[in-house]
Amino acid sequence: MNNTLKGYLFVLVSVLAMANVYIFSKAALKEINIIIFGFYWFAFALFYNVIFLFYSKKNKELKLLNKSNIQVLIVLGVLEVLGTISFFSAINAMSNPAIVSFLANMAPVLITIFGVVILKEHFIKIEILGILLTIGGAMVISFNPGFEVASDFIKAAVLIFISNLIYAISTIISKKNIQKINPVLLSLNRVVFLFIVSAVALLVTGQSLNVSASVIKYISLGSLLGPFLAALAGYTAIKYIEASRSAVIGSSKSLFVLLTAYLYFGHLPHYYQLIGGLITVVGVLLISTGKLFVKK
Repeated sequence: MNNTLKGYLFVLVSVLAMANVYIFSKAALKEINIIIFGFYWFAFALFYNVIFLFYSKKNKELKLLNKSNIQVLIVLGVLEVLGTISFFSAINAMSNPAIVSFLANMAPVLITIFGVVILKEHFIKIEILGILLTIGGAMVISFNPGFEVASDFIKAAVLIFISNLIYAISTIISKKNIQKINPVLLSLNRVVFLFIVSAVALLVTGQSLNVSASVIKYISLGSLLGPFLAALAGYTAIKYIEASRSAVIGSSKSLFVLLTAYLYFGHLPHYYQLIGGLITVVGVLLISTGKLFVKK
């Protein structure tokens, strides 16, 4: 299996895992506030990451980190804290998580711009068409023509823009250092920072950790899929393919959010969402097979 195919497969794993995060996180946030949610969410994620760190025997690489690597990890940790707080605050502020998904689709645009300008990544014409179709299709899927531009929408939009910008910067830094720092360590570093901040916030506010069994179920499943599996697969993907290519294909998660919403809640997709899904699939195919198509 060549590196490009490996990269695409890891992006697919990340997309499938991340699509469920919207569902589980929103379900948990209906019962508890974001501070308690954050503590449990990243406590479970830390547990999963530590178990995998030792299972994969990557813990030996901790001793090999030099001063420069540690500085990069600290910067990434701070960025992840700011970006994640903005992301989940947007989900908490907006009643419909699909709208947050719609706004989050602007992140690949920023990553693509940064990737081309900073990392000198490039695409052929058919791949550029695929990028436009993928992002456009994802936005069509998650667009809700019935929502009103109210205060919660504006607040969520600002928070998601901040999250998108931070995520784009973090992705570029990760890509520049992915050959020096193992994806397992990047994923663990992210969770460690987020758990520490969540624990401090919990201590400062003095809130109770008593939650229902259903909340534990949603959080344990969601954190397994999101801050563990999706993050690890996402970091591994950019080890093999361009950061911008990974981000654009990753925007197809809107299609899977649509499918999970149907499976979990029985929400039937609208006709325009089906059209958007078709456009997204065509775009992803053009990105992943465009060069082969042109050669033939």
